[in-house]
Amino acid sequence: MPYEWSHPEKPHPGKQLRLWPHRSLPRKGFVAFIGGTAVLIALPLLTVLGTPVLWGVLPFLVVAVSGLYWALQRSYRDGEILETLTFDGDCLHLERFGPRGKRQEWQANPHWVQVRQHETGGPVPQYITLSGGPREVELGAFLSDQERAALAPELRAALRDHNGKRAGH
Repeated sequence: MPYEWSHPEKPHPGKQLRLWPHRSLPRKGFVAFIGGTAVLIALPLLTVLGTPVLWGVLPFLVVAVSGLYWALQRSYRDGEILETLTFDGDCLHLERFGPRGKRQEWQANPHWVQVRQHETGGPVPQYITLSGGPREVELGAFLSDQERAALAPELRAALRDHNGKRAGH
């Protein structure tokens, strides 16, 4: 799953949830895909090698491979998202690092935070939001429906455990 729970020691001693978008094509696969595409496109060019037809077709093939490369690189840049939810004493802290370095933060007292799962009516099915701070924020909108459905109860349990530990000091 493209999320994991951890218990970091520093800088935050509390429980932490990290979420990121799923990558179906890793970087190694990207290199192989672009190379394979270039080879497969170049194979038919062997029949027109040494003829003027090669120079008429070659620019279009170069544009096709370049366009594919650019589109996949853009997809990687847009998918550079990391959300980190940290349970730290009297503070629940959400930090979102978005594409192109965009950073957003949200903090709230965990005692007042509610995990809401909107099965329908949100931008995506099984939409998860956290409320209880200065505003309601989304969490893991880039996850699949099944992943969000599995995450919501885990998140509620973690919040319940954290608040129970705080009450028992």
